[in-house]
Amino acid sequence: MQKIKTPYARRFRGLMPVVIDVETSGLNPAENALLEIAMVTLGLTEGGEFYPQETTHFHIEPFEGAVLDPKALEVTGIDPFQPLRFAVPEDQVMLRLFAEINKKLAETGCYRAVLVGHNAWFDLSFILEAVKRSGIKELPLHAFTTFDTASLSAVALGETVLARAVRRARISFDVKEAHSALYDTEKTAELFCYLVNRFKK
Repeated sequence: MQKIKTPYARRFRGLMPVVIDVETSGLNPAENALLEIAMVTLGLTEGGEFYPQETTHFHIEPFEGAVLDPKALEVTGIDPFQPLRFAVPEDQVMLRLFAEINKKLAETGCYRAVLVGHNAWFDLSFILEAVKRSGIKELPLHAFTTFDTASLSAVALGETVLARAVRRARISFDVKEAHSALYDTEKTAELFCYLVNRFKK
């Protein structure tokens, strides 16, 4: 392991939290398409508090042969073939996201990124399948460790649903904006910072 030098890197022993949310065409990462992804990187104040820093967001083209579950599309409100989505192939999206993560890793002195998500296993499983389909060899995200805000919220706030947890943390939440990767990621980032900052040393 690399020597941990920066305050940012020391907070999680060299691991860098990066908040990610996905919207998909179903629940099976091997069969259903990754349709939308958003990522929020986090900054750290001199006082040691995390805050949402930069947001990246993409609409994604369904991979060839993907199963598009009408019920899932109804929940998200996504039309995968709407031209005004300006969707990007998933291999290009992964490369661009990973480039941003690697840039942040170099900036913070961390050696590996960890996905922060609400029910994070779901988001990570879809990313891992997209990486497999794309043939990408270098994965800046930890392949199995995650920081799950659903679990953290259950302990700290007594809530597991994102909308309820953020409200308990006195963070605004508009249910009409839910199931948008961009909105959910930004709210998850605010929630994670709230939770982590409560337990800073």
